[in-house]
Amino acid sequence: MTMLPPDDTAVSALPPLSLYVHVPWCVKKCPYCDFNSHALTGDIPENGYLDAIMEDLSGDLAFIQGRPIQTVFIGGGTPSLMSPDFYNTLFDRLRTHLSFTDDAEITLEANPGTVEQARFNGFRGAGINRLSLGIQSFNPLRLKALGRIHDDKSAHRAIEAARNAGFDNFNLDLMHGLPDQTPADALDDLQAAMSWQPPHLSWYQLTLEPNTEFYSRPPQLPDDDHLWEIYSQGADYLHQQGFTDYEVSAWSRPGMASRHNLNYWMFGDYLALGAGAHGKITFRNGDIRRFWKTRQPDAYMNRIGSRTAGSQMVELEERPLEFLMNALRLTSGVPENLFTERTGLPLSRVAVKLEELRKENMLEPGRIQTTELGQRYLNSLLERFL
Repeated sequence: MTMLPPDDTAVSALPPLSLYVHVPWCVKKCPYCDFNSHALTGDIPENGYLDAIMEDLSGDLAFIQGRPIQTVFIGGGTPSLMSPDFYNTLFDRLRTHLSFTDDAEITLEANPGTVEQARFNGFRGAGINRLSLGIQSFNPLRLKALGRIHDDKSAHRAIEAARNAGFDNFNLDLMHGLPDQTPADALDDLQAAMSWQPPHLSWYQLTLEPNTEFYSRPPQLPDDDHLWEIYSQGADYLHQQGFTDYEVSAWSRPGMASRHNLNYWMFGDYLALGAGAHGKITFRNGDIRRFWKTRQPDAYMNRIGSRTAGSQMVELEERPLEFLMNALRLTSGVPENLFTERTGLPLSRVAVKLEELRKENMLEPGRIQTTELGQRYLNSLLERFL
């Protein structure tokens, strides 16, 4: 591997720091899911998992380097299976080692069918101030095809319970391109979601991922023409409702974009706690390292010593593509100076390619931002930086 010379690499300021916590259990594994999730076979060992998370953190404290936590995302699995007491204790113990900004965004993923009003109230009381509700569809036939444990009525009840608990900031997860879904079905889903006036929507196409049931036994999915019709009709509708697609599959009302996700797309840093969690850390000497934790829940809890299963340096020649793969997902892009701030490399490393793409109307002038044409051919655009 050819290394770039180190004399022009310097990180002028460490990026914002987030925290990702992974809860690996769910009631049952969905046939499309390729996340690190494991179907429950008994009670969740909350105390044992909490102790493991805190032992895990003790090995990562050097990564903080004086930075406060600006956002937290608790993903899974199904984090809403854990009790409010678990989260009360978790955040009490985290605050003995970490500082959080006063306005820290703290998001919990929750699935309909695993929550009731009292549980949502408890999550709010534990300091969680944002929910991401895994609705996926409001159509009972589509939900059954996806292997979800909830129906359309449970989805509506969960949103109502979240609102009643005081969650004004929440995301609804919806998928499109579902088995046998028509454009009218997809639009019905969006209209059902809009009846709750959500501030944020994750609306993304179902894909068949390796090591999933759907990959082994593919369902009948809409063809390309229907997929384009679904997307174009849905996008027009969401724009009419006052939403902006600030990222490839993320939509929000003004000022309600997910700060945690924005930190990912802007090549920020994040600690990783929990079975299978992935993190990224920038060091003051300019090194950037990715790391990941032991995946199996039992092995994670019972591990003696480090729970970090592996780590890898982001080499200098890899940084331009890694940065651009994230930043160019944002429809508004990023300022050019962020490239140097986050990679430690001068903009000259990519300036020639950027100008070539601007001449081809793929990038906007003076900013690292795709045009409408560039967004349409994003994968081909990124290949130019390989």
